[in-house]
Amino acid sequence: MSVELCEVQLGKYLEIQISGKLDKEAYELFVPSVERQIEECGKIRILFAMHDFHGWDAGAMWEDIKFDVKHFNDIERLAIVGEKKWERGMAVFCKPFTTAKIRYFDVSEIDQARQWLAE
Repeated sequence: MSVELCEVQLGKYLEIQISGKLDKEAYELFVPSVERQIEECGKIRILFAMHDFHGWDAGAMWEDIKFDVKHFNDIERLAIVGEKKWERGMAVFCKPFTTAKIRYFDVSEIDQARQWLAE
């Protein structure tokens, strides 16, 4: 599992690259940076780019639910970029847990995802 956090210097835009299977330790890596960005900028926009992604383990799922509840109103837009059709379903699954506008983009459309977040 690999997680890379890119803080794009547009103030409220974060890009998170993940691959493999997401575990609790991955959340411990990127959640503090996301929360710091929320404190500094208020509402933020996030791009999750998933490459060779294999889902979550139970610990990661719990961390995700806690994060979503805590930051229900803190994310304006969420772009999910992925390679598989089931990842598109993640965009639908996330909607009840956030007020963010959520869109799925194929990995070949990552530039469009970045443009959508910048609008």
